[in-house]
Amino acid sequence: MIDIAVAGACGRMGSMINNTILNQEDMRAVAAIEASDSPLEGKDIGEVIGVGKIGVNVIGADKLGTELKAKKPDVLVDFTIAHAAVENVKTAAENGVNVVVGTTGFSDEQMDEMKNAIKENNIKAVISPNMAVGVNIFFKILENLASIIDDYDVEIIESHHKHKADAPSGTAVKAAQIIAEVYGRDMDKVGIYGREGIVGERTDEEIGIHAIRGGDIVGEHTVLFAGDGERLEIVHRAHSRQAFVNGVIKSIRYVLNADEGKISDMGDVLGLK
Repeated sequence: MIDIAVAGACGRMGSMINNTILNQEDMRAVAAIEASDSPLEGKDIGEVIGVGKIGVNVIGADKLGTELKAKKPDVLVDFTIAHAAVENVKTAAENGVNVVVGTTGFSDEQMDEMKNAIKENNIKAVISPNMAVGVNIFFKILENLASIIDDYDVEIIESHHKHKADAPSGTAVKAAQIIAEVYGRDMDKVGIYGREGIVGERTDEEIGIHAIRGGDIVGEHTVLFAGDGERLEIVHRAHSRQAFVNGVIKSIRYVLNADEGKISDMGDVLGLK
């Protein structure tokens, strides 16, 4: 049996992850973590997500270390926000708990903090900006396509619900990084995040990234390769957050046998590398 703690347990993703865990024969939820000031602290997570009591009370993130020591989960799943996720990963690592992280919006410094904690404590980790299986196949297609055509203009458009805090999405950034790496370009120099005013002609090196926010859009990503007289559009649309949750479940099973002290991603989980 795989014992799992979920950080961000009462949010949109956390609720679906907990619901899905309850339907797995080889998994069980043993800890539910929310922000330290959450009004849901102390409530049974089963009641919070609408399935009835399961005997696991929501705790504040300030008690995470104590909870991990008491419950000894095999994996901490984190779907929170960047600064909270960094602290959660560091606490999990210090307690020898493996991590699966789907939180996005990390700075390079925050990624380095997590990498160091994972390496120093020799835990196993999966960190991915998008857990959906289809998105990671999308990444592989982009890598292959970019290796075939290198003289087309590349623009990336992503759309998400109005509540998403970070922009552009981690998935859009990852797509741009994959293409830039194939082309031998430095994203810090060629990444253009939206355009406004008299910006002049587009350069051949640019990779444009544009973010749309509105309504309840789960997640859409389009990568446009535009040439003279034609264009190719590679599109992924998430119809439901369950697409991401399915990837989380695969990642939980994978991480137990992953390499210690390093970060794997969904490419590793799905055998796409």
